[in-house]
Amino acid sequence: MSFFGIADYPAFCGAVVIFLALPGPGTFALLTSTAKGGFKAGAAATAGLILGDQVLLWLAVAGVAALLAAYPAVFSLVRWAGAAYLGWIGWKLLTSRSPGAASPVHIEPRDYARQALMITLLNPKAIVFYMAFFPLFIDPVQHRGGITFVAMALTIAGITAVWCLGLCALARTLAERLRQHHGLTRWLERAAGACLIGFGWRLLRD
Repeated sequence: MSFFGIADYPAFCGAVVIFLALPGPGTFALLTSTAKGGFKAGAAATAGLILGDQVLLWLAVAGVAALLAAYPAVFSLVRWAGAAYLGWIGWKLLTSRSPGAASPVHIEPRDYARQALMITLLNPKAIVFYMAFFPLFIDPVQHRGGITFVAMALTIAGITAVWCLGLCALARTLAERLRQHHGLTRWLERAAGACLIGFGWRLLRD
C-alpha cells in the first residue's frame, strides 16, 4: 500500500517501531533523564532525541534525494545496497555475544533536552543507517519528491514521540531491568536483527 509515495506504509511504521525498541544511546538518555528528573525531564529528553534524529534524518534525505534526481537508474542498485547493509547489521545483532546496552550513557541533572540532542548528533552512524533505510520504502514510480520525505519524517517523529513518552511512564522499571537483566537486552537485539534481515530479504524479492 503506497502512501504519499511511501511503499508499504504499514511495514515502514513497523520498522520504525522495531528500531526504537532496540536499546541504544538514545534509549538510555531517555531512561536516565526520566529517572533523575521525572516525566518532565523525560519529555525534554524526548524532544532532544526527536530534534537530533530529524537533523540526521534530513542530512540523509538530502543524499537520497540528490541521488534519486540525478541518477534514477542507479537508485535500484542503492536499494539493494541498503538491503545488504541492513542485513549485515541484523546479522551482527543476531551473532553478537555482548549486549549493546550494557553501558548506559551519562546524563547530568540539567538541560536534559540539550544533552539528549548532543548524544543523538554524536552518532554519525545514524546518517548511514537512514541512507540505507529510506530507499527501502520509497516507491521509485509514485514518489512525490519532498512530500514523500516530509511524510516519512513526520511519521518517524510522531511514532518516536509516542514511543518515548510511553517509555517515560515506565522509565524506572525499564531502566533497572535493562541494566540488571542482559538477557532482556539480548532478546531485543536478536528480535531487531531478525527483522532487519527480513526487511532486506523483502526488498530483494520485490
